[in-house]
Amino acid sequence: WLLSAQLTIIGELSKIAMPVVFNEPLSFLQRISEYMEHTNLIHKACSLSDSIDRMQVVAAFAVSAVASQWERTGKPFNPLLGETYELTREDEGYRLISEQVSHHPPISAFHAQSLKQEFEFHGSIYPKLKFWGKSVEAEPKGIMTLELLKHKEVYTWTNPMCCVHNIILGKLWIEQYGTVEIVNHRTGDKCVLNFKPCGMFGKELHKVEGHIQDKSKKKRRVIYGKWTECMYSMDPKVYEAYKKSDKKTGGDSKKLKPVSEYSLFSEESDEMPEVQETVTVIPGSALLWRILPRPADSAQMYNFTSFAMTLNELEPGMERLLAPTDCRLRPDIRAMENGDMDSSSTEKERLEEKQRASRRERSVDEEEWSTSWFQLGTNPHTGAEDWLYTGGYFDRNYTDCPSIY
Repeated sequence: WLLSAQLTIIGELSKIAMPVVFNEPLSFLQRISEYMEHTNLIHKACSLSDSIDRMQVVAAFAVSAVASQWERTGKPFNPLLGETYELTREDEGYRLISEQVSHHPPISAFHAQSLKQEFEFHGSIYPKLKFWGKSVEAEPKGIMTLELLKHKEVYTWTNPMCCVHNIILGKLWIEQYGTVEIVNHRTGDKCVLNFKPCGMFGKELHKVEGHIQDKSKKKRRVIYGKWTECMYSMDPKVYEAYKKSDKKTGGDSKKLKPVSEYSLFSEESDEMPEVQETVTVIPGSALLWRILPRPADSAQMYNFTSFAMTLNELEPGMERLLAPTDCRLRPDIRAMENGDMDSSSTEKERLEEKQRASRRERSVDEEEWSTSWFQLGTNPHTGAEDWLYTGGYFDRNYTDCPSIY
């Protein structure tokens, strides 16, 4: 979702539509579905009897949900108002529906549910963007809500801050930073994760550290790793003992700023620090999650994961089941998928003009846009404003869907 901002902001500033050559053949709604790549972690959490054990797996899932962004330099297509995406994975035991519920500001809502009524995972995403000259920073607005139905538990969190560097000059690269708090609303347990900024010399690039505490604020687990690689868990006392014995560097005593805060308007690019590909595993740690290897041809395929490569598949007869607003049916994305960049560019311009014309017509008639599958309401667990799924999509009655393509 941050990458969708990286060139859109430049387009906003220059009033020039960005060419499709900067895109990858996926809609942002399909990007959202990549949260589900590691659904096995949700199934694992459902199977555990101890709430702290469940929390640490949920924390690993929250980290894994942003891992697919690593090295993804293509910009997903901005969803049209009313666009949808459906993903049903019987092998993973879930189905998901997402909808673009607002265009100004752009808001995407999604709802995933277990086919065996084990969990629901839902949220809405609308990043608040800041342009820093050489970089774009996005503050994620919107709540992630995971419900483990068997345990009658609800977990909520927001995603970390993100920054795309070198949007004007140099090689694009991403860092994520900030504090993520995951709350178990039934038990009062909390996981506090610190996505570390890379710092002046890149020592902290991609690192995530944090802890789980119970409702009495007693630390129960320490969690550490990298959002691009893996996450581990261990006993806090063992962790502290290890840290005390390992004082070879004094780096932790310095509070380093994100690279985006240094020389923001210089002509030189922010070079990505050299990545240390392995996490130092502390004795006594338990592996919570490891990123899946990417296909051998990933670099030639927009750095897609194996999961992302499946998202545009259209099996024979699928068109009859999908809503006509599904982005698999979107002509510009389909043309790019087929390698026809000229048609993709032409279709993209046509669709954007059709969207503008529809907005003008509604303005003249003083009509409000009506969403199909989500409505604005209140998240019952946080009390915050949220877009909530109203149901009915999988009844396959799409007669009232708007004509957006």
